[in-house]
Amino acid sequence: MVQIKEFRIVMPMSMEEYEIGLSYTILKMEQQNTNGKEGVELLQQVPFEDEKLGKGQFTSKDYHLQSKIPSWMKGFAPASALTVHEESWCAYPNSRTVIKCPLFSKCSLTIDTVIRPDNGCSENAHNLTSEQLAVREVEIVDIASQSRDYWSKVISAPNVDLTAFKSQTTSRGPLLKGWMDSCSPVMTTYKLVIMDAPIWGLGERLEDCIIAGERALFLACHRLCFAWIDEWYGMTSDQIREMERQTDLLLKKTLKKPAKAGSKLDGKRKTLKEEIAAVGSCT
Repeated sequence: MVQIKEFRIVMPMSMEEYEIGLSYTILKMEQQNTNGKEGVELLQQVPFEDEKLGKGQFTSKDYHLQSKIPSWMKGFAPASALTVHEESWCAYPNSRTVIKCPLFSKCSLTIDTVIRPDNGCSENAHNLTSEQLAVREVEIVDIASQSRDYWSKVISAPNVDLTAFKSQTTSRGPLLKGWMDSCSPVMTTYKLVIMDAPIWGLGERLEDCIIAGERALFLACHRLCFAWIDEWYGMTSDQIREMERQTDLLLKKTLKKPAKAGSKLDGKRKTLKEEIAAVGSCT
């Protein structure tokens, strides 16, 4: 059974600020989660052009983060089979991400992202069909929430209290009850997670786990994006690109792999159009 879950993450910033802030946050989180044995490996980063998304950047990464995988899942295969491969087509403010794992080759996880300058009130930001809307579940994720579930602990999500945080640079915060209805500027990232795990006896449990894990990652990342606003506020796109280059060199060195800036994969990667068609056939 294909599961469709839409997470709406409201942020107290403009869309232009969010583009810089999210890039900075992802890069810093990758640095913090990379050591000699585990981490994030950048395989490819090149421009792309697509008739649906437009022009943007294609990125391919491998996530070697076996220590964060639940113990019950580790029993199925050696650690090498649990490396997660991510391909992303980003044409801000829209993007598509496809995540795969060799152990579960029949499974597909796709995340479509649409960003809008509202507070989560767009009812069909992804232009879903009536059939898709009938099975879609919607959750508004409050970054100021203090709740911590099992998956927050698995991914080692930091405890960040945004109800007590105030930015020294922008004077934004603290995020108190009802902040999503009153803050300005404001924007929302609409993340549509489509998960299909056609594995008899395990599929539904795996789907639930993966979606819950993605929610925890979304929440942790966006909490930190605002908590680190004084670090990235005022940065330019050129500064972010230089940070990306330096981060790639650092991660390659930390994982003890040679840096191959702009290197390409083996040519077997599907085009974005093929990925869209593949997911569309499941939904």
